[in-house]
Amino acid sequence: MFTGHIAAVGTVVAVDQARLTVHVPAVAASAPGTICVNGVKLMTEPAGHPTDVLAAELTSETRRRSTLDRLRSGTRVNVEGPVVLGAPLGGHLVQGAVEAVGKIVRIDDEGATRRMWIKPPERFLPRVVAKGQIAVDGVSLTVAEVARDRFSVVLIPLTLRDTSLADRSVGDRVNLESDLITRLVRRWPADPASAVTKVVAALPWAGHVSGARGVQQVLAQLASGGAAVVWDPDREGEGDVVFAGARLRPEAFTFLLTQVCGHPAVPCAPEVLDRLAIGPIPGPGDRHGTRPHVPVDLAAGTGTGVSAAERAATVRRLAATDAEPGDFLRPGHVFPLAARPGGLAERAGHTEATVALCVAAGLPPVGVCCEVMNPDGTMATAAELEAAALHWGLPLLDMDDLRKHL
Repeated sequence: MFTGHIAAVGTVVAVDQARLTVHVPAVAASAPGTICVNGVKLMTEPAGHPTDVLAAELTSETRRRSTLDRLRSGTRVNVEGPVVLGAPLGGHLVQGAVEAVGKIVRIDDEGATRRMWIKPPERFLPRVVAKGQIAVDGVSLTVAEVARDRFSVVLIPLTLRDTSLADRSVGDRVNLESDLITRLVRRWPADPASAVTKVVAALPWAGHVSGARGVQQVLAQLASGGAAVVWDPDREGEGDVVFAGARLRPEAFTFLLTQVCGHPAVPCAPEVLDRLAIGPIPGPGDRHGTRPHVPVDLAAGTGTGVSAAERAATVRRLAATDAEPGDFLRPGHVFPLAARPGGLAERAGHTEATVALCVAAGLPPVGVCCEVMNPDGTMATAAELEAAALHWGLPLLDMDDLRKHL
């Protein structure tokens, strides 16, 4: 069993019709006997000296169902050792059994991130779920979008740095495996009234996550257009749902208004608001040190600015690097907040957390945060936040983890 969190990038030493030899220094000592190479589980043995070179037999079935037969000496490959008892789980479980081979049909550079479109075999596409998990060449990724015959994933800077997916080009083929838990849930009889079914279906990367791995899961969510919940037990005692502004869609704003139920605000780096000439609202501010600025609407809009589509468009324009002061009407219905220049080190609030997450995900420093409020009008407690995160299928992260690992 594997998680899709790559331990190291290895290098192919040699490959022939029946044998693959790989240099895997970070995994050889911890995973004797079994490793996952580009998403394929292999039984290995030492290949002599040095001891960090392993060899594996390639069966005709492996060559037929994966891309391993196309490897060449010097090729970089993603390598992971198996899950061991007591090791933390990231929520994504795979078996190293390739289900399909997909073809990269388009790659778009989007600032520091990279969007990769993959066309899988038609039989595999129903297993791909937007905002669900998938292993691409062994790397656990969040599905950003699903189109008629293809899907996209967004590679954040960490993924580009620490895996071999940065080497992929249009036309390359990649190994695909869907999330194990998702496959199991699809096999079980679904009772719409069953809370257990709902919770299990939301397990991949949902609920409380922690540590550096949890932060990376949240970054992957935001980069793909998804959301996360950030819990602040100290300053506000509240949790906020956070989206990246550059990726915000109308349905995301509808979700904030109808299910999260708090007050959607748009945290921005202070230099963004200075550049767009959006000034602060006069007054001492609230008791938590939040810095609200003049609300705006998109000048190009034709409605009142209140609809989810219009507000989402306003947020996306705020995040655009070519936006100008004249692009916005003042006052409006989208409420910018200025993050502190020192970020989380200066103030560990949801405003600073939202901007820091967007930047770490390789996106412009503009996001959306909205407090989670219960249907009775009270603010959600820690336990209620975790239940909501599971119900919505979102990861929940503590503010302390952001301060330690961003």
